[in-house]
Amino acid sequence: MKTNCWGDDNEYDYTALVDALNQYLRLKTMPIGMKRFKTVAEMEAIEKVRRPDPKEKLATDQIVGQSRWLGWTVGITMDNLMGAQCGAVIGLHPPTEEWLSGKQMNGVWYGTLEDSSAHQRAMSCASYGDYECLVVSPLTSGRLGNPDICLIYATPGQMITLINGLQYKNYKKYTFSCVGESACADSWGNALKTGEPSVSIPCYAERKFGGVLDEEMLIALPPSFLPAAVAGLKALSANGLRYPIPNHGIQKSPLDSIQASYGSSRI
Repeated sequence: MKTNCWGDDNEYDYTALVDALNQYLRLKTMPIGMKRFKTVAEMEAIEKVRRPDPKEKLATDQIVGQSRWLGWTVGITMDNLMGAQCGAVIGLHPPTEEWLSGKQMNGVWYGTLEDSSAHQRAMSCASYGDYECLVVSPLTSGRLGNPDICLIYATPGQMITLINGLQYKNYKKYTFSCVGESACADSWGNALKTGEPSVSIPCYAERKFGGVLDEEMLIALPPSFLPAAVAGLKALSANGLRYPIPNHGIQKSPLDSIQASYGSSRI
């Protein structure tokens, strides 16, 4: 199935897009796609899709980690996940009253049941009821057609450069959230819910179980944003605004460096 949940059936050259992202950002791991399917049969028709051992109940961030670190294409249903917290964010588990109560987090991450419930209700989650399963795969594998969203892990310097590329044309101010623990709700949950680029500071669980490095952030966004981001990165690079960002120093006037990009007439 080529079309994603946004009805996007455009042809994207994912190999060229990922090559450009690596050229301009020097990413440490491969960008991956995440796509939901209505039936297990659709999921199992994906080329070389791996299914977790049914005896192993995993976290969604582990599935994502297997794809971006190992290059695997992995398909899951709710039966493969460790619990409702993971399933609710991607729309495979309903936001039941028990889940919304937050009782599992009470006294662990939050000091009262009221705080725990407020956290659950603040999470951005994909809508429930339309999909039975989810597959993650490297974008360059071409196995998902157009994924619902793409996931790119980056350092803060890489992340702001990528966002600068997104904003080069058709500028928009982006506002990102921080729900705290369960920060996948800020990234893939919010992107699946809204269709907008969503940046998160990955949480404790993502770092402990999902292989997220201490210096990494995450952006989730539909593939339709990638061509503009790459075009913006190319334009910024031509203006001398490149990653890695060289440190100018805290004691020397910045005017010489600024002139290289802005020109003397704009200073």
